[in-house]
Amino acid sequence: MTISSHTLAASSRALSVSALNRQVKSLLENSFLSIQVIGEISNFARPSSGHWYFTLKDSRAQVRCAMFRGRNLATGFVPREGDEVVVTARVSLYEGRGDYQLICERMEKSGLGRLQQAFEALKAKLQKEGLFEQGRKRALPTHPKHIGVITSPSGAAIHDILTVLKRRFPGLPVTLYPTAVQGQEARAQIVRAIELANRHAACDVLIVGRGGGSLEDLWPFNEEAVARAILNSPIPVVSAVGHEVDISISDLVADQRAPTPSAAAELLSPDRHALNLRLQQLQRRLQSRMRWQLEKKRQQVNAARQRLRHPGDKVREHMQALDRLELRLTRATTRHIQLQRARIDQLQRRLQRVTPLNRIAQHRERLSQIDQLMPRLMQQHLERSRLRLAQQSGKLHSVSPLATLERGYSILLDSTGQAVTDSARVQVGDAVEARLHRGRLQCTIDRIDEEST
Repeated sequence: MTISSHTLAASSRALSVSALNRQVKSLLENSFLSIQVIGEISNFARPSSGHWYFTLKDSRAQVRCAMFRGRNLATGFVPREGDEVVVTARVSLYEGRGDYQLICERMEKSGLGRLQQAFEALKAKLQKEGLFEQGRKRALPTHPKHIGVITSPSGAAIHDILTVLKRRFPGLPVTLYPTAVQGQEARAQIVRAIELANRHAACDVLIVGRGGGSLEDLWPFNEEAVARAILNSPIPVVSAVGHEVDISISDLVADQRAPTPSAAAELLSPDRHALNLRLQQLQRRLQSRMRWQLEKKRQQVNAARQRLRHPGDKVREHMQALDRLELRLTRATTRHIQLQRARIDQLQRRLQRVTPLNRIAQHRERLSQIDQLMPRLMQQHLERSRLRLAQQSGKLHSVSPLATLERGYSILLDSTGQAVTDSARVQVGDAVEARLHRGRLQCTIDRIDEEST
Protein backbone atom coordinates (compact mmCIF):
# COMPACT_ATOMS: atom_id res chain seq x y z
CA MET A 1 0.00 0.00 0.00
CA THR A 2 1.38 3.37 -1.06
CA ILE A 3 0.53 6.65 0.75
CA SER A 4 1.11 9.79 -1.24
CA SER A 5 3.06 12.74 0.10
CA HIS A 6 -0.05 14.90 -0.31
CA THR A 7 -2.04 12.67 2.03
CA LEU A 8 0.76 12.68 4.62
CA ALA A 9 0.93 16.44 4.47
CA ALA A 10 -2.85 16.75 4.96
CA SER A 11 -2.75 14.38 7.95
CA SER A 12 -0.02 16.36 9.60
CA ARG A 13 -2.18 19.50 9.39
CA ALA A 14 -5.52 17.90 10.69
CA LEU A 15 -6.78 18.65 14.25
CA SER A 16 -7.93 15.97 16.62
CA VAL A 17 -11.48 16.29 18.05
CA SER A 18 -10.02 17.02 21.47
CA ALA A 19 -7.81 19.74 20.07
CA LEU A 20 -10.73 21.24 18.17
CA ASN A 21 -12.95 21.33 21.23
CA ARG A 22 -10.12 22.77 23.31
CA GLN A 23 -9.58 25.63 20.82
CA VAL A 24 -13.34 26.30 20.52
CA LYS A 25 -13.62 26.38 24.32
CA SER A 26 -10.77 28.88 24.53
CA LEU A 27 -12.33 30.97 21.76
CA LEU A 28 -15.73 31.07 23.49
CA GLU A 29 -14.35 31.88 26.92
CA ASN A 30 -12.22 34.69 25.56
CA SER A 31 -15.01 36.12 23.41
CA PHE A 32 -17.67 36.17 26.19
CA LEU A 33 -15.93 37.01 29.44
CA SER A 34 -19.14 37.55 31.51
CA ILE A 35 -22.71 37.89 30.26
CA GLN A 36 -26.21 37.95 31.72
CA VAL A 37 -28.86 35.66 30.27
CA ILE A 38 -32.56 35.51 31.17
CA GLY A 39 -34.57 32.35 30.68
CA GLU A 40 -36.79 29.72 32.21
CA ILE A 41 -35.45 26.83 34.31
CA SER A 42 -36.05 23.38 32.88
CA ASN A 43 -34.63 19.86 33.46
CA PHE A 44 -33.20 20.95 36.80
CA ALA A 45 -30.91 18.31 38.37
CA ARG A 46 -29.18 18.38 41.74
CA PRO A 47 -26.84 15.38 42.23
CA SER A 48 -25.15 14.48 45.53
CA SER A 49 -22.11 16.56 44.61
CA GLY A 50 -24.22 19.68 45.22
CA HIS A 51 -23.68 21.07 41.71
CA TRP A 52 -26.68 22.27 39.72
CA TYR A 53 -27.31 21.26 36.13
CA PHE A 54 -30.23 22.67 34.22
CA THR A 55 -31.43 24.06 30.91
CA LEU A 56 -32.17 27.74 30.43
CA LYS A 57 -34.73 28.33 27.68
CA ASP A 58 -37.15 30.73 26.12
CA SER A 59 -39.90 30.16 23.56
CA ARG A 60 -37.47 29.44 20.69
CA ALA A 61 -34.17 28.13 22.04
CA GLN A 62 -32.41 26.61 25.02
CA VAL A 63 -28.89 26.31 26.40
CA ARG A 64 -27.34 23.91 28.91
CA CYS A 65 -26.09 25.43 32.15
CA ALA A 66 -23.96 24.37 35.10
CA MET A 67 -23.63 26.10 38.47
CA PHE A 68 -21.05 24.55 40.78
CA ARG A 69 -21.59 24.08 44.48
CA GLY A 70 -19.32 26.92 45.57
CA ARG A 71 -21.40 29.38 43.57
CA ASN A 72 -24.95 28.09 44.13
CA LEU A 73 -24.57 28.20 47.94
CA ALA A 74 -24.58 31.99 47.72
CA THR A 75 -27.77 32.09 45.65
CA GLY A 76 -30.11 31.88 48.69
CA PHE A 77 -32.81 29.78 46.97
CA VAL A 78 -33.20 26.57 44.99
CA PRO A 79 -34.83 27.19 41.63
CA ARG A 80 -37.83 25.17 40.54
CA GLU A 81 -39.05 24.00 37.18
CA GLY A 82 -40.56 26.94 35.32
CA ASP A 83 -38.84 29.67 37.34
CA GLU A 84 -37.65 32.56 35.25
CA VAL A 85 -34.14 33.62 36.35
CA VAL A 86 -31.29 35.91 35.33
CA VAL A 87 -27.86 34.27 35.43
CA THR A 88 -24.48 35.88 35.24
CA ALA A 89 -22.28 33.38 33.42
CA ARG A 90 -19.30 32.56 31.26
CA VAL A 91 -19.74 30.89 27.92
CA SER A 92 -17.79 27.65 27.77
CA LEU A 93 -17.66 24.26 26.07
CA TYR A 94 -17.94 20.83 27.62
CA GLU A 95 -15.12 19.16 25.73
CA GLY A 96 -16.27 15.60 26.36
CA ARG A 97 -19.47 16.05 24.35
CA GLY A 98 -18.69 19.09 22.31
CA ASP A 99 -21.70 20.92 23.82
CA TYR A 100 -21.42 24.57 24.58
CA GLN A 101 -22.79 25.62 27.96
CA LEU A 102 -23.02 28.47 30.45
CA ILE A 103 -20.97 28.31 33.63
CA CYS A 104 -23.16 30.31 36.01
CA GLU A 105 -21.50 32.56 38.58
CA ARG A 106 -24.64 34.17 40.00
CA MET A 107 -28.43 33.62 39.74
CA GLU A 108 -31.32 35.93 40.52
CA LYS A 109 -35.09 35.40 40.27
CA SER A 110 -36.82 37.20 37.46
CA GLY A 111 -40.42 36.44 38.36
CA LEU A 112 -42.38 33.35 37.35
CA GLY A 113 -41.81 31.89 33.94
CA ARG A 114 -44.47 31.93 31.24
CA LEU A 115 -45.63 28.38 31.90
CA GLN A 116 -45.60 28.91 35.64
CA GLN A 117 -47.63 32.08 35.25
CA ALA A 118 -50.15 30.25 33.09
CA PHE A 119 -50.30 27.47 35.70
CA GLU A 120 -50.98 29.88 38.54
CA ALA A 121 -53.60 31.79 36.54
CA LEU A 122 -55.53 28.62 35.61
CA LYS A 123 -55.19 27.29 39.15
CA ALA A 124 -56.70 30.49 40.57
CA LYS A 125 -59.54 30.44 38.03
CA LEU A 126 -60.53 26.83 38.67
CA GLN A 127 -60.16 27.24 42.41
CA LYS A 128 -62.55 30.18 42.30
CA GLU A 129 -65.06 27.99 40.47
CA GLY A 130 -64.81 25.40 43.27
CA LEU A 131 -63.29 22.65 41.11
CA PHE A 132 -60.77 21.75 43.81
CA GLU A 133 -63.34 21.47 46.62
CA GLN A 134 -63.12 18.18 48.46
CA GLY A 135 -66.90 18.00 48.78
CA ARG A 136 -67.44 17.50 45.04
CA LYS A 137 -64.91 14.69 44.70
CA ARG A 138 -66.19 11.13 44.50
CA ALA A 139 -65.04 8.20 46.56
CA LEU A 140 -62.95 5.58 44.79
CA PRO A 141 -64.24 1.99 44.68
CA THR A 142 -62.89 -0.06 47.58
CA HIS A 143 -62.14 -3.03 45.34
CA PRO A 144 -62.10 -1.97 41.67
CA LYS A 145 -63.32 -4.58 39.20
CA HIS A 146 -61.73 -2.97 36.12
CA ILE A 147 -59.10 -0.21 35.87
CA GLY A 148 -58.70 2.08 32.88
CA VAL A 149 -55.29 3.69 32.26
CA ILE A 150 -54.95 6.82 30.09
CA THR A 151 -51.27 7.29 29.26
CA SER A 152 -48.66 6.65 26.58
CA PRO A 153 -48.39 2.97 25.57
CA SER A 154 -44.60 3.32 25.31
CA GLY A 155 -43.93 5.34 28.46
CA ALA A 156 -42.62 4.19 31.81
CA ALA A 157 -45.97 4.93 33.49
CA ILE A 158 -47.89 2.00 31.98
CA HIS A 159 -44.95 -0.32 32.69
CA ASP A 160 -44.83 0.77 36.33
CA ILE A 161 -48.61 0.41 36.73
CA LEU A 162 -48.72 -3.08 35.22
CA THR A 163 -45.73 -4.17 37.30
CA VAL A 164 -47.41 -3.09 40.52
CA LEU A 165 -50.75 -4.68 39.58
CA LYS A 166 -49.06 -7.94 38.63
CA ARG A 167 -47.35 -8.04 42.00
CA ARG A 168 -50.35 -7.04 44.09
CA PHE A 169 -53.39 -8.45 42.27
CA PRO A 170 -52.62 -10.19 38.96
CA GLY A 171 -56.24 -10.98 38.09
CA LEU A 172 -57.43 -7.37 38.00
CA PRO A 173 -58.47 -6.39 34.41
CA VAL A 174 -56.74 -3.33 32.93
CA THR A 175 -57.68 -1.44 29.76
CA LEU A 176 -55.17 0.99 28.23
CA TYR A 177 -56.53 4.02 26.41
CA PRO A 178 -53.35 5.12 24.57
CA THR A 179 -52.61 8.80 24.17
CA ALA A 180 -49.71 11.18 23.76
CA VAL A 181 -48.66 12.68 27.10
CA GLN A 182 -46.58 15.59 25.84
CA GLY A 183 -46.51 17.83 22.81
CA GLN A 184 -49.14 19.82 20.96
CA GLU A 185 -51.45 16.87 20.28
CA ALA A 186 -51.46 15.55 23.85
CA ARG A 187 -54.22 17.77 25.21
CA ALA A 188 -56.85 16.75 22.64
CA GLN A 189 -55.83 13.08 22.78
CA ILE A 190 -56.10 12.95 26.58
CA VAL A 191 -59.58 14.53 26.45
CA ARG A 192 -60.71 12.05 23.77
CA ALA A 193 -59.31 9.12 25.75
CA ILE A 194 -61.25 10.16 28.90
CA GLU A 195 -64.46 10.54 26.88
CA LEU A 196 -63.88 7.17 25.15
CA ALA A 197 -63.36 5.40 28.49
CA ASN A 198 -66.66 6.83 29.74
CA ARG A 199 -68.50 5.80 26.58
CA HIS A 200 -67.21 2.23 26.94
CA ALA A 201 -68.27 2.25 30.63
CA ALA A 202 -66.20 -0.91 31.20
CA CYS A 203 -64.04 0.53 33.99
CA ASP A 204 -65.07 1.67 37.45
CA VAL A 205 -61.98 3.87 37.96
CA LEU A 206 -59.47 5.65 35.67
CA ILE A 207 -55.76 6.45 36.10
CA VAL A 208 -54.69 9.52 34.09
CA GLY A 209 -51.00 10.38 34.07
CA ARG A 210 -47.43 9.87 32.96
CA GLY A 211 -43.90 9.67 34.32
CA GLY A 212 -41.69 12.58 35.36
CA GLY A 213 -40.38 15.37 33.19
CA SER A 214 -39.95 19.09 32.93
CA LEU A 215 -42.80 21.53 33.42
CA GLU A 216 -43.27 21.82 29.68
CA ASP A 217 -43.27 18.02 29.34
CA LEU A 218 -46.04 17.78 31.95
CA TRP A 219 -47.91 20.77 30.56
CA PRO A 220 -50.78 18.85 28.84
CA PHE A 221 -51.96 17.92 32.34
CA ASN A 222 -52.13 21.63 33.20
CA GLU A 223 -54.51 22.41 30.34
CA GLU A 224 -58.05 23.58 31.18
CA ALA A 225 -59.63 21.20 28.65
CA VAL A 226 -58.02 18.20 30.37
CA ALA A 227 -59.08 19.47 33.79
CA ARG A 228 -62.71 19.84 32.69
CA ALA A 229 -62.69 16.43 31.01
CA ILE A 230 -61.58 14.91 34.33
CA LEU A 231 -64.23 16.94 36.16
CA ASN A 232 -67.02 15.81 33.81
CA SER A 233 -66.01 12.14 33.85
CA PRO A 234 -68.77 9.99 35.43
CA ILE A 235 -66.04 7.46 36.27
CA PRO A 236 -63.85 8.46 39.26
CA VAL A 237 -60.35 9.59 38.20
CA VAL A 238 -56.97 9.19 39.91
CA SER A 239 -54.35 11.65 38.61
CA ALA A 240 -50.75 10.38 38.66
CA VAL A 241 -48.56 12.93 36.87
CA GLY A 242 -44.78 13.06 37.19
CA HIS A 243 -42.88 12.54 40.42
CA GLU A 244 -44.00 13.13 43.97
CA VAL A 245 -42.91 16.81 43.94
CA ASP A 246 -44.80 17.57 40.72
CA ILE A 247 -48.25 19.10 41.17
CA SER A 248 -50.48 19.56 38.13
CA ILE A 249 -53.95 21.00 37.57
CA SER A 250 -55.11 17.45 36.86
CA ASP A 251 -53.93 16.42 40.33
CA LEU A 252 -55.97 19.20 41.92
CA VAL A 253 -59.22 18.55 40.03
CA ALA A 254 -59.11 14.73 40.07
CA ASP A 255 -61.03 12.71 42.67
CA GLN A 256 -57.70 11.49 44.06
CA ARG A 257 -54.05 12.39 43.48
CA ALA A 258 -51.29 9.80 43.45
CA PRO A 259 -47.67 11.02 43.64
CA THR A 260 -46.57 8.61 40.90
CA PRO A 261 -48.21 6.12 38.50
CA SER A 262 -46.86 3.28 40.66
CA ALA A 263 -48.49 4.85 43.71
CA ALA A 264 -51.80 5.05 41.79
CA ALA A 265 -51.63 1.32 41.08
CA GLU A 266 -50.80 0.70 44.76
CA LEU A 267 -53.74 2.88 45.79
CA LEU A 268 -56.32 1.10 43.63
CA SER A 269 -55.20 -2.51 43.70
CA PRO A 270 -55.95 -4.73 46.66
CA ASP A 271 -52.89 -6.47 48.11
CA ARG A 272 -53.44 -10.18 47.52
CA HIS A 273 -51.14 -11.09 50.38
CA ALA A 274 -53.08 -8.83 52.73
CA LEU A 275 -56.34 -10.25 51.39
CA ASN A 276 -55.10 -13.80 51.89
CA LEU A 277 -54.08 -12.93 55.43
CA ARG A 278 -57.49 -11.34 56.03
CA LEU A 279 -59.26 -14.40 54.61
CA GLN A 280 -57.22 -16.65 56.85
CA GLN A 281 -58.13 -14.52 59.88
CA LEU A 282 -61.81 -14.62 58.93
CA GLN A 283 -61.60 -18.36 58.35
CA ARG A 284 -60.13 -18.89 61.81
CA ARG A 285 -62.78 -16.65 63.37
CA LEU A 286 -65.51 -18.51 61.48
CA GLN A 287 -64.17 -21.88 62.58
CA SER A 288 -63.92 -20.69 66.17
CA ARG A 289 -67.45 -19.31 66.01
CA MET A 290 -68.77 -22.55 64.52
CA ARG A 291 -67.06 -24.65 67.19
CA TRP A 292 -68.56 -22.39 69.87
CA GLN A 293 -72.01 -22.68 68.32
CA LEU A 294 -71.72 -26.47 68.00
CA GLU A 295 -70.65 -26.78 71.64
CA LYS A 296 -73.52 -24.52 72.71
CA LYS A 297 -76.04 -26.61 70.74
CA ARG A 298 -74.53 -29.82 72.13
CA GLN A 299 -75.04 -28.52 75.66
CA GLN A 300 -78.60 -27.55 74.83
CA VAL A 301 -79.28 -31.03 73.42
CA ASN A 302 -77.85 -32.68 76.54
CA ALA A 303 -79.94 -30.46 78.79
CA ALA A 304 -83.05 -31.25 76.74
CA ARG A 305 -82.24 -34.97 76.84
CA GLN A 306 -82.08 -34.86 80.63
CA ARG A 307 -85.45 -33.16 80.80
CA LEU A 308 -87.01 -35.52 78.26
CA ARG A 309 -89.07 -38.37 79.85
CA HIS A 310 -90.33 -41.64 78.35
CA PRO A 311 -93.73 -41.15 76.65
CA GLY A 312 -95.12 -44.10 78.59
CA ASP A 313 -94.63 -42.25 81.88
CA LYS A 314 -96.53 -39.28 80.53
CA VAL A 315 -99.36 -41.55 79.27
CA ARG A 316 -99.68 -43.28 82.63
CA GLU A 317 -99.83 -39.94 84.41
CA HIS A 318 -102.64 -38.84 82.07
CA MET A 319 -104.47 -42.14 82.60
CA GLN A 320 -104.33 -41.67 86.37
CA ALA A 321 -105.55 -38.09 86.02
CA LEU A 322 -108.38 -39.33 83.78
CA ASP A 323 -109.42 -41.92 86.36
CA ARG A 324 -109.49 -39.29 89.09
CA LEU A 325 -111.61 -37.00 86.94
CA GLU A 326 -113.99 -39.85 86.12
CA LEU A 327 -114.50 -40.62 89.82
CA ARG A 328 -115.07 -36.94 90.60
CA LEU A 329 -117.59 -36.71 87.73
CA THR A 330 -119.47 -39.77 88.93
CA ARG A 331 -119.71 -38.49 92.47
CA ALA A 332 -120.72 -35.02 91.31
CA THR A 333 -123.41 -36.44 89.00
CA THR A 334 -124.87 -38.63 91.73
CA ARG A 335 -124.91 -35.73 94.16
CA HIS A 336 -126.60 -33.47 91.58
CA ILE A 337 -129.30 -36.06 90.86
CA GLN A 338 -130.01 -36.46 94.55
CA LEU A 339 -130.32 -32.72 95.00
CA GLN A 340 -132.73 -32.41 92.06
CA ARG A 341 -134.90 -35.27 93.35
CA ALA A 342 -135.13 -33.63 96.75
CA ARG A 343 -136.10 -30.32 95.09
CA ILE A 344 -138.81 -32.05 93.03
CA ASP A 345 -140.25 -33.68 96.13
CA GLN A 346 -140.36 -30.33 97.87
CA LEU A 347 -142.12 -28.68 94.91
CA GLN A 348 -144.68 -31.49 94.72
CA ARG A 349 -145.52 -31.02 98.37
CA ARG A 350 -145.96 -27.27 97.86
CA LEU A 351 -148.11 -27.89 94.77
CA GLN A 352 -150.42 -30.16 96.67
CA ARG A 353 -150.97 -27.43 99.25
CA VAL A 354 -151.75 -24.75 96.66
CA THR A 355 -153.50 -26.88 93.97
CA PRO A 356 -155.19 -24.68 91.28
CA LEU A 357 -158.35 -26.78 90.89
CA ASN A 358 -160.33 -24.57 93.26
CA ARG A 359 -159.26 -21.40 91.47
CA ILE A 360 -160.15 -22.98 88.15
CA ALA A 361 -163.70 -23.68 89.34
CA GLN A 362 -164.05 -20.07 90.50
CA HIS A 363 -162.87 -18.71 87.19
CA ARG A 364 -165.26 -20.97 85.27
CA GLU A 365 -168.23 -19.64 87.21
CA ARG A 366 -167.11 -16.05 86.65
CA LEU A 367 -166.66 -16.76 82.93
CA SER A 368 -170.23 -18.10 82.70
CA GLN A 369 -171.64 -14.94 84.26
CA ILE A 370 -169.66 -12.79 81.83
CA ASP A 371 -170.99 -14.84 78.86
CA GLN A 372 -174.56 -14.12 79.94
CA LEU A 373 -173.95 -10.39 80.56
CA MET A 374 -171.94 -9.64 77.40
CA PRO A 375 -174.80 -9.53 74.73
CA ARG A 376 -176.82 -7.06 76.80
CA LEU A 377 -173.87 -4.78 77.40
CA MET A 378 -172.97 -4.84 73.72
CA GLN A 379 -176.52 -3.86 72.68
CA GLN A 380 -176.52 -0.93 75.11
CA HIS A 381 -173.15 0.26 73.80
CA LEU A 382 -174.35 0.13 70.18
CA GLU A 383 -177.49 2.14 70.93
CA ARG A 384 -175.49 4.87 72.68
CA SER A 385 -173.07 4.99 69.74
CA ARG A 386 -175.95 5.36 67.20
CA LEU A 387 -177.44 8.20 69.20
CA ARG A 388 -174.10 10.08 69.31
CA LEU A 389 -173.60 9.53 65.58
CA ALA A 390 -177.05 10.97 64.76
CA GLN A 391 -176.34 14.02 66.89
CA GLN A 392 -172.96 14.66 65.28
CA SER A 393 -174.36 14.18 61.74
CA GLY A 394 -177.05 16.77 62.41
CA LYS A 395 -174.48 19.27 63.61
CA LEU A 396 -172.23 18.60 60.60
CA HIS A 397 -175.11 18.97 58.14
CA SER A 398 -176.08 22.28 59.67
CA VAL A 399 -172.68 23.80 58.84
CA SER A 400 -172.09 22.03 55.50
CA PRO A 401 -172.11 24.18 52.34
CA LEU A 402 -174.35 21.54 50.75
CA ALA A 403 -177.07 22.43 53.19
CA THR A 404 -176.76 26.04 51.99
CA LEU A 405 -177.17 24.81 48.41
CA GLU A 406 -180.41 23.05 49.38
CA ARG A 407 -181.79 26.45 50.32
CA GLY A 408 -181.34 27.77 46.76
CA TYR A 409 -177.78 29.15 46.90
CA SER A 410 -174.91 28.25 44.53
CA ILE A 411 -171.07 28.31 44.62
CA LEU A 412 -169.23 30.09 41.78
CA LEU A 413 -165.89 28.48 40.71
CA ASP A 414 -163.26 30.01 38.41
CA SER A 415 -161.32 28.15 35.73
CA THR A 416 -158.88 26.81 38.36
CA GLY A 417 -161.68 25.39 40.49
CA GLN A 418 -161.29 28.02 43.20
CA ALA A 419 -164.42 29.63 44.76
CA VAL A 420 -165.00 33.19 43.51
CA THR A 421 -165.55 35.42 46.58
CA ASP A 422 -164.48 38.73 45.05
CA SER A 423 -165.54 40.22 41.69
CA ALA A 424 -162.07 41.58 41.23
CA ARG A 425 -160.78 38.04 40.64
CA VAL A 426 -162.71 37.69 37.30
CA GLN A 427 -163.07 39.72 34.15
CA VAL A 428 -165.80 40.14 31.52
CA GLY A 429 -165.79 37.15 29.20
CA ASP A 430 -164.28 34.73 31.76
CA ALA A 431 -165.86 31.27 31.92
CA VAL A 432 -167.08 30.27 35.39
CA GLU A 433 -168.92 27.30 36.82
CA ALA A 434 -171.95 27.58 39.16
CA ARG A 435 -172.39 24.60 41.47
CA LEU A 436 -176.04 24.03 42.61
CA HIS A 437 -177.66 21.63 45.05
CA ARG A 438 -178.22 19.33 42.10
CA GLY A 439 -175.97 19.82 38.99
CA ARG A 440 -173.58 22.45 37.66
CA LEU A 441 -173.99 25.43 35.30
CA GLN A 442 -171.30 26.71 32.86
CA CYS A 443 -171.55 30.52 32.71
CA THR A 444 -169.78 33.47 31.08
CA ILE A 445 -169.22 36.85 32.76
CA ASP A 446 -171.17 39.53 30.82
CA ARG A 447 -170.93 42.39 33.32
CA ILE A 448 -169.22 43.10 36.63
CA ASP A 449 -170.89 45.44 39.15
CA GLU A 450 -168.71 46.64 41.97
CA GLU A 451 -170.18 46.15 45.41
CA SER A 452 -171.39 49.44 46.89
CA THR A 453 -169.99 50.56 50.19
